[in-house]
Amino acid sequence: MSLLPRSLFGRLVTVFVLGLLAAQGIGIVISARESSKALVTLNNNQWAQRYSDMVRLLDSEGPAERARIVAAISGVRLKLRLEADTPPAPASPLALDESTAELDGLLKGALLDHVVHSYLERREPGGEEYRINDVRMRDGSWLRFDYQRPPSLSQWPYPFLIESAVLVVAILLLSLLAVRWLTRPLSTLARAADELGRDIHRPPLPEHGPLEVRAAAAAFNTMQARLRDYIYERTRILTAVSHDLRTPITRLRLRAELLADEELKGKLVRDLQEMENMTSATLSFLRGFEDREEVQNVDLMALLESLETDSIDTGYEVKLQGKIGRPVQLRPRTLRRLLDNLVTNAIRYGQRAIITVEDLGEAVVIRIRDAGPGIPAAELEKVFEPYYRLDAARSQESGGVGLGLSIARNIAELHGGTLILQNHPAGGLEAVLTLPTR
Repeated sequence: MSLLPRSLFGRLVTVFVLGLLAAQGIGIVISARESSKALVTLNNNQWAQRYSDMVRLLDSEGPAERARIVAAISGVRLKLRLEADTPPAPASPLALDESTAELDGLLKGALLDHVVHSYLERREPGGEEYRINDVRMRDGSWLRFDYQRPPSLSQWPYPFLIESAVLVVAILLLSLLAVRWLTRPLSTLARAADELGRDIHRPPLPEHGPLEVRAAAAAFNTMQARLRDYIYERTRILTAVSHDLRTPITRLRLRAELLADEELKGKLVRDLQEMENMTSATLSFLRGFEDREEVQNVDLMALLESLETDSIDTGYEVKLQGKIGRPVQLRPRTLRRLLDNLVTNAIRYGQRAIITVEDLGEAVVIRIRDAGPGIPAAELEKVFEPYYRLDAARSQESGGVGLGLSIARNIAELHGGTLILQNHPAGGLEAVLTLPTR
């Protein structure tokens, strides 16, 4: 599985963030190292000057005054000690680090006429380091500088790290805003393309922003207009043909009634009735492409209860289960048409309909189950194709022409939802309608 994000926004952000962190990290390491070296050099210069001044001062004083000055200067971290002979080296000296070696060189340069010994020692395991500098005075005695090094001299400059972290966060936020600003038109275009498949009459994209974005929006709007015109023209022609067929069908029906042969008349009347049913269903199917009903907040529970009441009044066995306690945004007239189709199919082929409604938060699920034999699994999708009928399982005497489920699925997709059929484990066919709540 790829670790890269799937969206363009995520990939651009990943590239920006990784590149920025890498560049900033390298910069921080280099800058921190140079700043630390500069700080250590400055500190060593100050200590070398201070040591050399102390040595010259003590060289000019007698033994008693030296002892008084040494006692006055000694503190917590820096201790001075006068020795008559060469002070012993530490028992386990450390190798001189870069800072101590630099200070040793500065002291020898500042005290050319003095002998200087420098050591580095850690007196406790894991403890702090001590820097020791022994200087021989002009009278042959020795002065030892015993300095306990603070941790800050060997650690990174934290203020600089904090400043760099703030800079990284600021640049990251600006990068995120910039990437979002650049990729938003693509997201808008993707949403528009998805909506176009459900509603050809959706509002056109606004044509503003950078030149490339305006060009893409204009091309999309032109494509939508051409598709809309093509569908309108095709629907208009087919609707006109279907409508015009009603007149000759009616004339043929009247002429068939004049036939003396009752058997032949019956056959002609049945054929003409099937043709009329097909024409009516085709007109109803085509009108579904032109339906421009506005989306509105609808009490879906009231709509379902009304459907249940009307169906019972018609003599159907229909039962409603579940509850939805909030309005849902949908097209009430077209949705009622969808539900009527599903309930009619359930009654026609399964004797009764059980409607179950469930609120999932982001979506509402409506299940309509019948008590029929169900249909083969291989046919569950084919029955949504226009004019497709399962003659072996569905009675040809029902009067259907195979457009009801096609119309129902078109309406479901118009609402941004889905409609599927499945055989219920307890028997019967179940239609599952899922509608987004927004």
